[in-house]
Amino acid sequence: MDIATLIDDVKPELARVEQEILRHLSTEIPLLNEVGKYILSSGGKRLRPAVSIYASKLFGGKDDEVVVAAAALEYLHTATLLHDDVVDEAETRRSQKAARLVWGNQASVLVGDYLLATAFRSLTLLGDQRVLDVISHTTTLMAKGEILQLVRRYDTATEADYLAIIIHKTACLFAAAAQIGGCYAGANEEQQKALYGYGNELGIAFQIVDDALDYVEERGKIGKPLGIDLKERKVTLPLSRLMKVASPKEQARVMEILGQKAVSDDNVREVIKLMTTHEVLPYTLEEARKYTRRAKEHLSGLPEGKARSALTGLADFVVDREL
Repeated sequence: MDIATLIDDVKPELARVEQEILRHLSTEIPLLNEVGKYILSSGGKRLRPAVSIYASKLFGGKDDEVVVAAAALEYLHTATLLHDDVVDEAETRRSQKAARLVWGNQASVLVGDYLLATAFRSLTLLGDQRVLDVISHTTTLMAKGEILQLVRRYDTATEADYLAIIIHKTACLFAAAAQIGGCYAGANEEQQKALYGYGNELGIAFQIVDDALDYVEERGKIGKPLGIDLKERKVTLPLSRLMKVASPKEQARVMEILGQKAVSDDNVREVIKLMTTHEVLPYTLEEARKYTRRAKEHLSGLPEGKARSALTGLADFVVDREL
């Protein structure tokens, strides 16, 4: 099932999320408005807001609070993207120039700070301490994830390191989105725990697939150039798997490539060829499916209906989206 079909039942709420997002980007500071709209309108699928809204609908929740919270989560996510691109010296984001290349690093960092502050302001005005606790915990995890990634070395990286980073950087925000949706709809503690578990597993699977897509030749479908993780010497699951199953000679060649001053497109294609030989991407996708199966298991005790079916469908979409 495609994403358009999956989110059809929440289109009105997602449209209101978009309105809420843009509402805070009409300020007296043109630079702030331009940078914020540039990245927030650059084509993200709004999966986190969809998860929040469907989690709320599981329990018949009101839309108004969830819409505001979902927009705040997108602000938080976008703030991390702006900061990430500065740290990583990224050149593109979602098939367009990274904001740092258009307006500079200082503007990117400061607009990211504004979006982060706006997210907390919006959630504070809603007045639910439980939600603020979730978001505070989430932002702490995300900051730790950035530091874990910064200190991780490609020549000593392990699969456990990789999972720790994506749990901190990506999965925790999906988990928060799911829990917050249930929280505003009156879900009890056990139900919120199940939603958090669903979102966490979903987020892990999402990032694993995103990292697999980095080694797929057709790059027009997502906003990252081919092999950007390899060029930035990020040892994601596909590369980690390759280093496990490749011959000693092949492993030495990959390490030689990573040790170069710059990794070329030809180097990327060489590594992709090795991944094809050793069936790395099928392995990676099966690993992602393990997490989506766990995500769906977390839903098993929650109310049945269209909302639960949609959350199940979103888990399947995450793995099958573009391969």
